[in-house]
Amino acid sequence: MKPRLFTPGPTPVPEETLLELARPVTYHRAPEAKAILAEVSEDLKYVFQTSQPVYTLTCSGTGGMEAAVSNTLAAGEKAILCTAGRWGERWRGILKAYGANIVTVEVPYGKAVTPEMLEKALKDNPDTKVVFSTLSETSTGVGHDLEGYGKVVAKTDALLAVDGISGVGAMECKMDAWNLDVVVTGSHKALMMPPGLAFVAASAKAWKKIDATPVRNFYFDLRRYRKSLAESDTPFTPGNTLIRAQRVSLKRIRAEGIENLWARHARIAAACRAGVEAMGLKLFAERPNNALTVIAVPEGVEGTATLKAMEKKYGFKLADGQDTLKNHIWRLSHMGYTDAFEVLGALSALELVLGEGGFKLDAGAGVAAFQKAYAAGK
Repeated sequence: MKPRLFTPGPTPVPEETLLELARPVTYHRAPEAKAILAEVSEDLKYVFQTSQPVYTLTCSGTGGMEAAVSNTLAAGEKAILCTAGRWGERWRGILKAYGANIVTVEVPYGKAVTPEMLEKALKDNPDTKVVFSTLSETSTGVGHDLEGYGKVVAKTDALLAVDGISGVGAMECKMDAWNLDVVVTGSHKALMMPPGLAFVAASAKAWKKIDATPVRNFYFDLRRYRKSLAESDTPFTPGNTLIRAQRVSLKRIRAEGIENLWARHARIAAACRAGVEAMGLKLFAERPNNALTVIAVPEGVEGTATLKAMEKKYGFKLADGQDTLKNHIWRLSHMGYTDAFEVLGALSALELVLGEGGFKLDAGAGVAAFQKAYAAGK
């Protein structure tokens, strides 16, 4: 049976990118390697929608998040944390590790932190140095209003740092236009790559704070990356085979066009949500994002067992909930190298496995609703 991956990371990788990974390993300090890094860095600027350099770190997205924290905050400095799920909690863990004074703006899982909540927190804490937020909260399917956040934070001296790991490349995100000061993403989500690379960009405002902050790390010191990138290089041994392959996937994004990419993800997401609701299921996120659809497991259905049956019988791999949400939600990714017909197949498989398990639904209702919504969205 053909396996079909619909988890929100890792995500499917284009064939031409996989073929690039099969090429022989080359020397990472060779002129060719430096030229490739320079090319990748320019294409990342396009994806981030920024004029600032984008730095490539050989690590997971969490490493990029750690770089964002450790470079912008001195021990004891105040940070506002906007958290609506597990990845907001990831920010919290890193902030604690670096001794930040954390002020939390928190909402229940499935809800979103609004710009108004953040604005109040900033007024109550005028000594805030950095606000930490999440574009796509992958654990719940919530998408945050970063454009609204940017308008609020730009009025202050604070920085706005964004976890864009599952959002950048799938959702509209304009670093410069939205006044986002630090943006982090990873290779294995909408950028259509295996795990292993993180990308970080910082605004001019952020660099003033970074340069004024004592060095608190070694590998994640962005000053080192800035110095090396000026010569199209990295301060430490890079995952150069991954960087070479990332170039291929970035060219695919360039060819499609970033606005078209955002529109495609939005169209598929809207159709998927319509299909889910037509099946008699409920969406978990009150402000859904376009990278994935998160479905509340209906009463009387075993969520984890249903996913296992769906994978075993039909080959479709969706993601379970995490921590307290395990067995209570299903996470269906449609980011990156995933098209409308593949998502349609995933909904069809979900209909089948639910019907076989005794859940009452009209066979084909979700598929039909997806098709109608997708056709209307063109």
